[in-house]
Amino acid sequence: MAGQGVISPVLPLFADAFGVSTTMIGATITAFGLARLFTNIPAGALADRNGRRQLLIGGPLITAVGMFASGLAPSIWPLLGARFIAGFGSALYMTGAQIYLLDIAGPAQRGRFIATNQAALLVGLGFGPALGGLLAGRFGLEAPFFAVATSAVVTAIYGYLRLPETLPRRRDPKVVTDTDQASSPATTCSQAPSFNRWSALASREFLAIGFVTVGVFSIRAGVRQTLVPLKLNQTFGLEVDELGILFTALGVLGLVLIWPAGWAADRFSRRLVIVPTALAIAAGMALVSVATTLTIFIVGLAISAVGSSITGPAPAAFVADLVEPEQRGAAMGLYRTFGDLGVVLSPIVSGWLADATSLSVAIGANAAFMGVAAFVFWGVSSGSSTPPVSTTVRFNS
Repeated sequence: MAGQGVISPVLPLFADAFGVSTTMIGATITAFGLARLFTNIPAGALADRNGRRQLLIGGPLITAVGMFASGLAPSIWPLLGARFIAGFGSALYMTGAQIYLLDIAGPAQRGRFIATNQAALLVGLGFGPALGGLLAGRFGLEAPFFAVATSAVVTAIYGYLRLPETLPRRRDPKVVTDTDQASSPATTCSQAPSFNRWSALASREFLAIGFVTVGVFSIRAGVRQTLVPLKLNQTFGLEVDELGILFTALGVLGLVLIWPAGWAADRFSRRLVIVPTALAIAAGMALVSVATTLTIFIVGLAISAVGSSITGPAPAAFVADLVEPEQRGAAMGLYRTFGDLGVVLSPIVSGWLADATSLSVAIGANAAFMGVAAFVFWGVSSGSSTPPVSTTVRFNS
Protein backbone atom coordinates (compact mmCIF):
# COMPACT_ATOMS: atom_id res chain seq x y z
CA MET A 1 0.00 0.00 0.00
CA ALA A 2 3.01 2.27 0.36
CA GLY A 3 3.39 1.60 -3.35
CA GLN A 4 -0.11 2.89 -4.02
CA GLY A 5 0.67 5.96 -1.93
CA VAL A 6 3.90 6.52 -3.85
CA ILE A 7 2.01 6.51 -7.14
CA SER A 8 -0.92 8.71 -6.07
CA PRO A 9 0.66 12.17 -6.53
CA VAL A 10 2.55 11.11 -9.67
CA LEU A 11 0.03 9.20 -11.78
CA PRO A 12 -2.16 12.17 -12.84
CA LEU A 13 0.90 14.17 -13.91
CA PHE A 14 2.39 11.16 -15.69
CA ALA A 15 -0.85 10.61 -17.63
CA ASP A 16 -1.27 14.33 -18.31
CA ALA A 17 2.13 14.35 -20.04
CA PHE A 18 0.50 12.37 -22.86
CA GLY A 19 -1.81 15.34 -23.55
CA VAL A 20 -5.07 13.51 -22.81
CA SER A 21 -8.33 14.71 -21.29
CA THR A 22 -9.16 14.74 -17.59
CA THR A 23 -11.51 11.81 -18.18
CA MET A 24 -8.65 9.70 -19.53
CA ILE A 25 -6.47 10.71 -16.60
CA GLY A 26 -9.23 9.48 -14.28
CA ALA A 27 -9.41 6.27 -16.29
CA THR A 28 -5.90 5.37 -15.11
CA ILE A 29 -7.35 5.07 -11.60
CA THR A 30 -10.53 3.34 -12.75
CA ALA A 31 -8.51 0.70 -14.66
CA PHE A 32 -6.78 -0.31 -11.44
CA GLY A 33 -10.10 -0.51 -9.56
CA LEU A 34 -11.82 -2.48 -12.34
CA ALA A 35 -9.09 -5.09 -12.29
CA ARG A 36 -9.59 -5.54 -8.56
CA LEU A 37 -13.35 -5.73 -9.01
CA PHE A 38 -13.10 -8.61 -11.50
CA THR A 39 -10.32 -10.44 -9.65
CA ASN A 40 -11.50 -10.68 -6.04
CA ILE A 41 -13.89 -13.60 -6.49
CA PRO A 42 -11.61 -15.77 -8.67
CA ALA A 43 -8.75 -14.98 -6.27
CA GLY A 44 -10.79 -16.26 -3.34
CA ALA A 45 -11.64 -19.43 -5.24
CA LEU A 46 -7.97 -19.99 -6.06
CA ALA A 47 -7.06 -19.53 -2.40
CA ASP A 48 -9.58 -22.19 -1.37
CA ARG A 49 -8.54 -24.64 -4.07
CA ASN A 50 -4.75 -24.29 -4.29
CA GLY A 51 -3.73 -22.35 -1.21
CA ARG A 52 -2.91 -18.83 -0.06
CA ARG A 53 0.82 -18.77 -0.88
CA GLN A 54 0.27 -18.56 -4.63
CA LEU A 55 -1.59 -15.27 -4.16
CA LEU A 56 0.98 -13.85 -1.75
CA ILE A 57 3.82 -14.65 -4.16
CA GLY A 58 2.19 -14.36 -7.58
CA GLY A 59 0.22 -11.20 -6.80
CA PRO A 60 3.28 -9.01 -6.11
CA LEU A 61 5.09 -10.42 -9.16
CA ILE A 62 2.17 -9.49 -11.42
CA THR A 63 1.99 -6.07 -9.77
CA ALA A 64 5.70 -5.63 -10.50
CA VAL A 65 5.10 -6.36 -14.19
CA GLY A 66 2.28 -3.81 -14.28
CA MET A 67 4.32 -1.15 -12.51
CA PHE A 68 7.40 -1.63 -14.72
CA ALA A 69 5.16 -1.45 -17.80
CA SER A 70 3.49 1.70 -16.44
CA GLY A 71 6.83 3.46 -16.09
CA LEU A 72 7.79 2.46 -19.64
CA ALA A 73 4.40 3.28 -21.23
CA PRO A 74 4.83 5.43 -24.38
CA SER A 75 1.18 6.58 -24.52
CA ILE A 76 -2.07 6.53 -22.59
CA TRP A 77 -3.47 3.22 -23.84
CA PRO A 78 -0.45 1.10 -22.88
CA LEU A 79 -0.54 2.90 -19.54
CA LEU A 80 -4.17 1.89 -19.03
CA GLY A 81 -3.32 -1.71 -19.84
CA ALA A 82 -0.38 -1.67 -17.45
CA ARG A 83 -2.54 -0.20 -14.70
CA PHE A 84 -5.06 -3.00 -15.20
CA ILE A 85 -2.27 -5.59 -14.83
CA ALA A 86 -1.05 -3.87 -11.65
CA GLY A 87 -4.59 -3.86 -10.25
CA PHE A 88 -4.94 -7.55 -11.06
CA GLY A 89 -1.81 -8.37 -9.07
CA SER A 90 -2.88 -6.10 -6.22
CA ALA A 91 -6.24 -7.87 -5.94
CA LEU A 92 -4.56 -11.27 -5.80
CA TYR A 93 -2.24 -10.17 -3.04
CA MET A 94 -4.76 -8.23 -0.95
CA THR A 95 -7.33 -11.03 -1.08
CA GLY A 96 -4.69 -13.60 -0.17
CA ALA A 97 -3.32 -11.46 2.66
CA GLN A 98 -6.71 -10.96 4.26
CA ILE A 99 -7.53 -14.67 4.08
CA TYR A 100 -4.08 -15.53 5.45
CA LEU A 101 -4.57 -13.29 8.47
CA LEU A 102 -7.96 -14.84 9.18
CA ASP A 103 -6.38 -18.30 8.92
CA ILE A 104 -3.77 -17.60 11.59
CA ALA A 105 -6.10 -15.67 13.91
CA GLY A 106 -8.47 -17.37 16.33
CA PRO A 107 -12.10 -16.21 16.53
CA ALA A 108 -11.25 -13.94 19.47
CA GLN A 109 -8.33 -12.33 17.57
CA ARG A 110 -9.77 -11.67 14.14
CA GLY A 111 -10.69 -8.04 14.73
CA ARG A 112 -7.21 -7.17 15.98
CA PHE A 113 -5.44 -9.07 13.19
CA ILE A 114 -7.51 -7.27 10.54
CA ALA A 115 -6.92 -3.98 12.38
CA THR A 116 -3.16 -4.56 12.26
CA ASN A 117 -3.38 -5.09 8.50
CA GLN A 118 -5.50 -1.97 8.01
CA ALA A 119 -3.09 0.06 10.13
CA ALA A 120 -0.28 -1.04 7.81
CA LEU A 121 -2.36 0.08 4.84
CA LEU A 122 -3.01 3.47 6.43
CA VAL A 123 0.69 3.97 7.15
CA GLY A 124 1.57 3.06 3.58
CA LEU A 125 -1.03 5.33 2.05
CA GLY A 126 -0.13 8.13 4.45
CA PHE A 127 3.63 8.22 3.97
CA GLY A 128 3.80 6.94 0.40
CA PRO A 129 2.87 10.21 -1.35
CA ALA A 130 5.78 12.09 0.22
CA LEU A 131 8.19 9.39 -0.96
CA GLY A 132 6.62 9.39 -4.41
CA GLY A 133 6.97 13.14 -4.74
CA LEU A 134 10.62 12.96 -3.63
CA LEU A 135 11.47 10.21 -6.13
CA ALA A 136 9.66 11.94 -9.00
CA GLY A 137 11.27 15.29 -8.26
CA ARG A 138 14.78 13.87 -8.15
CA PHE A 139 14.70 11.09 -10.76
CA GLY A 140 11.69 11.79 -13.01
CA LEU A 141 8.04 10.77 -13.14
CA GLU A 142 8.91 7.19 -14.12
CA ALA A 143 11.03 6.57 -11.01
CA PRO A 144 8.17 5.90 -8.53
CA PHE A 145 6.75 3.17 -10.80
CA PHE A 146 10.12 1.42 -10.95
CA ALA A 147 10.57 1.75 -7.17
CA VAL A 148 7.17 0.17 -6.50
CA ALA A 149 7.88 -2.64 -8.97
CA THR A 150 11.17 -3.40 -7.24
CA SER A 151 9.54 -3.45 -3.81
CA ALA A 152 6.85 -5.81 -5.16
CA VAL A 153 9.54 -8.26 -6.30
CA VAL A 154 11.12 -8.10 -2.83
CA THR A 155 7.69 -8.76 -1.30
CA ALA A 156 7.23 -11.85 -3.47
CA ILE A 157 10.66 -13.19 -2.49
CA TYR A 158 9.92 -12.63 1.18
CA GLY A 159 6.58 -14.42 0.86
CA TYR A 160 8.24 -17.38 -0.84
CA LEU A 161 10.89 -17.71 1.85
CA ARG A 162 8.94 -16.87 5.00
CA LEU A 163 5.20 -17.56 4.67
CA PRO A 164 4.00 -21.17 5.13
CA GLU A 165 0.76 -22.39 3.60
CA THR A 166 -2.31 -21.99 5.84
CA LEU A 167 -5.01 -23.65 3.73
CA PRO A 168 -6.81 -26.08 6.08
CA ARG A 169 -7.01 -29.74 5.14
CA ARG A 170 -10.32 -30.87 3.74
CA ARG A 171 -12.61 -32.59 6.22
CA ASP A 172 -15.18 -35.25 5.60
CA PRO A 173 -18.42 -33.23 5.76
CA LYS A 174 -20.33 -36.25 7.06
CA VAL A 175 -18.14 -36.56 10.13
CA VAL A 176 -18.83 -33.96 12.79
CA THR A 177 -17.59 -34.70 16.29
CA ASP A 178 -17.98 -32.96 19.61
CA THR A 179 -14.29 -32.09 19.42
CA ASP A 180 -14.88 -30.47 16.04
CA GLN A 181 -17.70 -28.41 17.47
CA ALA A 182 -15.57 -27.26 20.37
CA SER A 183 -12.65 -26.21 18.17
CA SER A 184 -14.41 -24.73 15.17
CA PRO A 185 -14.36 -21.01 14.45
CA ALA A 186 -17.21 -19.17 16.10
CA THR A 187 -20.11 -17.95 14.07
CA THR A 188 -22.35 -15.01 14.69
CA CYS A 189 -25.54 -16.91 13.97
CA SER A 190 -27.18 -19.90 15.53
CA GLN A 191 -27.67 -21.76 12.25
CA ALA A 192 -24.90 -20.95 9.77
CA PRO A 193 -25.57 -21.75 6.10
CA SER A 194 -23.22 -23.56 3.76
CA PHE A 195 -21.05 -21.16 1.78
CA ASN A 196 -19.32 -21.42 -1.54
CA ARG A 197 -18.48 -18.87 -4.19
CA TRP A 198 -22.11 -18.06 -4.98
CA SER A 199 -24.26 -19.59 -2.24
CA ALA A 200 -23.10 -16.76 0.02
CA LEU A 201 -25.52 -14.59 -1.97
CA ALA A 202 -28.35 -16.63 -0.46
CA SER A 203 -27.35 -15.57 3.05
CA ARG A 204 -29.22 -12.52 4.27
CA GLU A 205 -26.49 -11.76 6.78
CA PHE A 206 -23.79 -11.88 4.12
CA LEU A 207 -25.77 -9.61 1.80
CA ALA A 208 -26.49 -7.22 4.67
CA ILE A 209 -22.81 -6.83 5.58
CA GLY A 210 -22.07 -6.44 1.87
CA PHE A 211 -24.63 -3.62 1.76
CA VAL A 212 -22.83 -1.88 4.62
CA THR A 213 -19.47 -2.38 2.91
CA VAL A 214 -20.73 -0.83 -0.32
CA GLY A 215 -21.87 2.18 1.71
CA VAL A 216 -18.55 2.55 3.55
CA PHE A 217 -16.47 2.42 0.38
CA SER A 218 -18.92 4.60 -1.56
CA ILE A 219 -18.53 7.36 0.99
CA ARG A 220 -14.76 6.90 1.03
CA ALA A 221 -14.33 7.08 -2.77
CA GLY A 222 -17.39 8.97 -3.95
CA VAL A 223 -17.69 11.55 -1.16
CA ARG A 224 -14.42 12.04 0.72
CA GLN A 225 -12.13 11.68 -2.28
CA THR A 226 -14.41 13.26 -4.89
CA LEU A 227 -17.12 15.58 -3.54
CA VAL A 228 -15.67 16.83 -0.25
CA PRO A 229 -12.56 18.45 -1.77
CA LEU A 230 -14.73 20.24 -4.32
CA LYS A 231 -17.14 21.42 -1.62
CA LEU A 232 -14.34 22.68 0.61
CA ASN A 233 -12.77 24.55 -2.27
CA GLN A 234 -15.88 25.98 -3.91
CA THR A 235 -17.91 26.82 -0.79
CA PHE A 236 -15.31 27.53 1.89
CA GLY A 237 -12.34 28.56 -0.26
CA LEU A 238 -9.77 26.03 1.01
CA GLU A 239 -6.66 25.76 -1.14
CA VAL A 240 -4.76 22.61 -2.03
CA ASP A 241 -2.26 22.86 0.83
CA GLU A 242 -5.05 23.39 3.36
CA LEU A 243 -6.93 20.40 1.96
CA GLY A 244 -3.78 18.32 2.36
CA ILE A 245 -3.42 19.28 6.01
CA LEU A 246 -7.07 18.50 6.74
CA PHE A 247 -7.02 15.09 5.10
CA THR A 248 -3.72 14.22 6.72
CA ALA A 249 -5.28 15.01 10.10
CA LEU A 250 -8.24 12.77 9.31
CA GLY A 251 -5.84 10.03 8.25
CA VAL A 252 -3.93 10.29 11.53
CA LEU A 253 -7.24 10.07 13.40
CA GLY A 254 -8.04 6.85 11.54
CA LEU A 255 -4.63 5.39 12.32
CA VAL A 256 -5.01 6.16 16.04
CA LEU A 257 -8.46 4.59 16.22
CA ILE A 258 -7.77 1.42 14.22
CA TRP A 259 -6.16 -0.33 17.21
CA PRO A 260 -9.07 0.15 19.65
CA ALA A 261 -11.38 -0.71 16.73
CA GLY A 262 -9.79 -4.14 16.44
CA TRP A 263 -10.05 -4.65 20.20
CA ALA A 264 -13.72 -3.66 20.19
CA ALA A 265 -14.51 -6.05 17.32
CA ASP A 266 -13.04 -8.91 19.38
CA ARG A 267 -14.31 -7.83 22.79
CA PHE A 268 -17.93 -7.23 21.82
CA SER A 269 -20.30 -8.66 19.25
CA ARG A 270 -19.36 -7.64 15.71
CA ARG A 271 -22.92 -6.39 15.32
CA LEU A 272 -22.64 -4.09 18.33
CA VAL A 273 -19.64 -2.45 16.66
CA ILE A 274 -20.88 -2.33 13.07
CA VAL A 275 -24.34 -0.82 13.60
CA PRO A 276 -23.43 2.24 15.75
CA THR A 277 -20.33 3.07 13.73
CA ALA A 278 -22.18 2.77 10.42
CA LEU A 279 -24.82 5.14 11.78
CA ALA A 280 -22.02 7.50 12.88
CA ILE A 281 -20.69 7.53 9.29
CA ALA A 282 -24.17 8.35 8.01
CA ALA A 283 -24.75 11.04 10.65
CA GLY A 284 -21.38 12.67 9.96
CA MET A 285 -22.02 12.79 6.22
CA ALA A 286 -25.53 14.13 6.79
CA LEU A 287 -24.02 16.95 8.85
CA VAL A 288 -21.51 17.64 6.08
CA SER A 289 -24.30 17.85 3.51
CA VAL A 290 -26.16 20.59 5.42
CA ALA A 291 -23.17 22.44 6.91
CA THR A 292 -23.20 26.20 6.39
CA THR A 293 -19.94 26.90 8.21
CA LEU A 294 -16.49 25.38 7.88
CA THR A 295 -16.48 24.36 11.55
CA ILE A 296 -19.67 22.30 11.22
CA PHE A 297 -18.38 20.79 7.99
CA ILE A 298 -15.15 19.63 9.65
CA VAL A 299 -17.04 18.30 12.68
CA GLY A 300 -19.17 16.21 10.32
CA LEU A 301 -16.07 14.91 8.57
CA ALA A 302 -14.51 14.00 11.91
CA ILE A 303 -17.63 12.13 13.09
CA SER A 304 -17.72 10.19 9.85
CA ALA A 305 -13.97 9.44 10.05
CA VAL A 306 -14.35 8.12 13.60
CA GLY A 307 -17.20 5.85 12.53
CA SER A 308 -15.30 4.62 9.48
CA SER A 309 -12.14 3.90 11.48
CA ILE A 310 -13.89 1.92 14.22
CA THR A 311 -16.08 0.02 11.74
CA GLY A 312 -12.92 -1.02 9.85
CA PRO A 313 -12.02 -4.56 11.07
CA ALA A 314 -15.48 -5.69 12.21
CA PRO A 315 -17.15 -6.45 8.83
CA ALA A 316 -14.32 -8.73 7.65
CA ALA A 317 -14.33 -10.50 11.01
CA PHE A 318 -18.12 -10.88 10.75
CA VAL A 319 -17.76 -12.57 7.35
CA ALA A 320 -15.04 -14.88 8.67
CA ASP A 321 -17.34 -15.90 11.53
CA LEU A 322 -19.96 -17.06 9.04
CA VAL A 323 -17.82 -19.57 7.17
CA GLU A 324 -15.61 -22.58 7.65
CA PRO A 325 -11.84 -22.14 7.09
CA GLU A 326 -11.88 -24.00 3.75
CA GLN A 327 -14.68 -21.69 2.53
CA ARG A 328 -12.99 -18.50 3.67
CA GLY A 329 -11.40 -17.63 0.34
CA ALA A 330 -14.65 -17.65 -1.61
CA ALA A 331 -16.44 -15.63 1.05
CA MET A 332 -13.68 -13.02 1.41
CA GLY A 333 -13.27 -12.65 -2.34
CA LEU A 334 -16.97 -11.91 -2.71
CA TYR A 335 -16.93 -9.62 0.33
CA ARG A 336 -14.06 -7.57 -1.11
CA THR A 337 -16.01 -7.23 -4.36
CA PHE A 338 -18.76 -5.36 -2.51
CA GLY A 339 -16.21 -2.77 -1.42
CA ASP A 340 -14.72 -2.41 -4.89
CA LEU A 341 -18.21 -1.91 -6.33
CA GLY A 342 -18.48 1.16 -4.13
CA VAL A 343 -15.03 2.36 -5.21
CA VAL A 344 -15.75 1.97 -8.93
CA LEU A 345 -19.37 3.13 -9.08
CA SER A 346 -19.70 5.80 -6.41
CA PRO A 347 -17.38 8.47 -7.90
CA ILE A 348 -19.26 8.26 -11.20
CA VAL A 349 -22.77 8.14 -9.73
CA SER A 350 -22.05 10.76 -7.08
CA GLY A 351 -20.45 13.05 -9.65
CA TRP A 352 -23.45 12.68 -11.96
CA LEU A 353 -25.85 13.41 -9.10
CA ALA A 354 -23.83 16.47 -8.09
CA ASP A 355 -23.94 17.78 -11.67
CA ALA A 356 -27.70 17.14 -11.87
CA THR A 357 -28.50 18.69 -8.48
CA SER A 358 -25.75 19.96 -6.15
CA LEU A 359 -22.79 18.78 -4.15
CA SER A 360 -24.84 18.92 -0.95
CA VAL A 361 -27.60 16.72 -2.38
CA ALA A 362 -25.09 14.17 -3.64
CA ILE A 363 -23.38 14.00 -0.24
CA GLY A 364 -26.75 13.70 1.49
CA ALA A 365 -27.78 10.85 -0.81
CA ASN A 366 -24.67 8.91 0.17
CA ALA A 367 -25.42 9.57 3.85
CA ALA A 368 -28.95 8.24 3.38
CA PHE A 369 -27.63 5.11 1.64
CA MET A 370 -25.26 4.48 4.55
CA GLY A 371 -28.03 4.94 7.10
CA VAL A 372 -30.35 2.53 5.29
CA ALA A 373 -27.54 -0.02 5.07
CA ALA A 374 -26.95 0.23 8.83
CA PHE A 375 -30.63 -0.35 9.64
CA VAL A 376 -30.92 -3.24 7.18
CA PHE A 377 -27.91 -4.92 8.78
CA TRP A 378 -29.33 -4.31 12.25
CA GLY A 379 -32.60 -5.97 11.30
CA VAL A 380 -31.13 -8.91 9.42
CA SER A 381 -28.46 -9.67 12.02
CA SER A 382 -30.80 -9.33 15.01
CA GLY A 383 -30.08 -12.94 15.99
CA SER A 384 -26.33 -12.43 15.77
CA SER A 385 -25.66 -10.32 18.81
CA THR A 386 -23.73 -12.82 20.92
CA PRO A 387 -20.00 -12.23 21.39
CA PRO A 388 -17.97 -14.08 18.74
CA VAL A 389 -16.31 -16.40 21.27
CA SER A 390 -19.43 -17.48 23.12
CA THR A 391 -20.65 -20.27 20.82
CA THR A 392 -19.25 -22.46 18.11
CA VAL A 393 -21.30 -24.01 15.35
CA ARG A 394 -20.04 -26.23 12.53
CA PHE A 395 -21.97 -26.77 9.35
CA ASN A 396 -21.46 -29.14 6.48
CA SER A 397 -19.93 -27.92 3.26
